[in-house]
Amino acid sequence: MFGAIEAGGTKFVCSIGDDEHNIGEQISLPTSTPEETMPEVVAFFKPYIDKMKAIGIGSFGPIDIQEDTPTYGHFTNTPKVAWQGFDFVGYVKTELNDIPVAWTTDVNAAAYGELTQSPGNSLVYFTVGTGLGGGAIQNGQFIGGINHAEMGHILIRKHPNDSYEGYCIYHGDCLEGLACGPTIEARYGIKGQDLSEDHEVWDFIAYYLAQAAMITDLTLAPQRIVFGGGVLKQPQLIGKIRSEFERLLKDYRPTPPLDEYIITPILGDNAATIGCLAMAKEIVA
Repeated sequence: MFGAIEAGGTKFVCSIGDDEHNIGEQISLPTSTPEETMPEVVAFFKPYIDKMKAIGIGSFGPIDIQEDTPTYGHFTNTPKVAWQGFDFVGYVKTELNDIPVAWTTDVNAAAYGELTQSPGNSLVYFTVGTGLGGGAIQNGQFIGGINHAEMGHILIRKHPNDSYEGYCIYHGDCLEGLACGPTIEARYGIKGQDLSEDHEVWDFIAYYLAQAAMITDLTLAPQRIVFGGGVLKQPQLIGKIRSEFERLLKDYRPTPPLDEYIITPILGDNAATIGCLAMAKEIVA
């Protein structure tokens, strides 16, 4: 038995699963403050403490994933001020009998989950929701050196018809600042789910995400590029991203068929949870 914590910007999803990545018990908790959220997280896992071998955690960031630093397992300068400096890994280990913990970003965990269902050993996963992040795997390993990648904050070209200044508190009109979910309501005062499929905003979002896909293709050349998250619940969006990618790349080099190369998650909303279970299993294998 293994545990999984998908710690997202809006909600925590806590799960119990087996060594075949089958999800059993699962709860969803709102992301509040550490003082409010973490005791509920621990309370969910305590009944299983004698059977759980390890827990995998995929968290919103930025976080410290470098094991040789004093702040390993902590949040760093996350925009969620209440979580800045919080020792997530230390808290879990203290409250759950020093259980082994696998620790990475939520998008890395989602990428790892999708890789369990994909051919090959390289993949990039973008989640587009409350925030926007990217996780990359090459040769079965997460990309990173000094810390985890922050692909949601790459700088991109503005759409010529988009006058929005940007949502990101650090960079304004970076990828996250132009394409994450809250940018839609910030532009129009209406949530994306309430806009028509032919609204101009989907052309804007597709243009920005296609640039992310193109940068990914040209720099990492993964075997798959996956777009997940709440914004990708718009069924027309993935097709628009593929079309914009093709237009931007201009036949510079061949790619796999785009309906196999630029895709939505095979695992749907469970990608990060499956990834956390897989990471937990791996650290005690």
